[in-house]
Amino acid sequence: MNKRGRIPAAALALLLGVVLVLACRPSQTVQRQTDDAGMKTKIKAKLAKDVGAATITSVEVNVTNGVVTLAGPVSSGEEKLKIERVARSVDGVVSVTNNLQVTAPPATSPQPATSSSPATTPLTTPRP
Repeated sequence: MNKRGRIPAAALALLLGVVLVLACRPSQTVQRQTDDAGMKTKIKAKLAKDVGAATITSVEVNVTNGVVTLAGPVSSGEEKLKIERVARSVDGVVSVTNNLQVTAPPATSPQPATSSSPATTPLTTPRP
């Protein structure tokens, strides 16, 4: 048999692997994914500092290719704008999509009045 015309199996497997990797390339480079993750961390840290710690759990922050998407409930329009400003202030942010929803504060039930005087019961006299 002539060995010159044959490609070794290992080389063929390597070539096939390279082709598959190039064909299935993710939409983001590893560097871009790392940059986006860093921006998300910076945004969350600034939100905790500038807006309040509760914001970390209630506001969802997603970053893809430098585009920030904010989602979740906030208590006021003012808070919504403040969160957007904080996100825009982070280096590398290209744009911000603000999908935050202003929700009404939960209704509180009326509390009974408190008094420092002791409770008394009205005196009744028996009727004849």
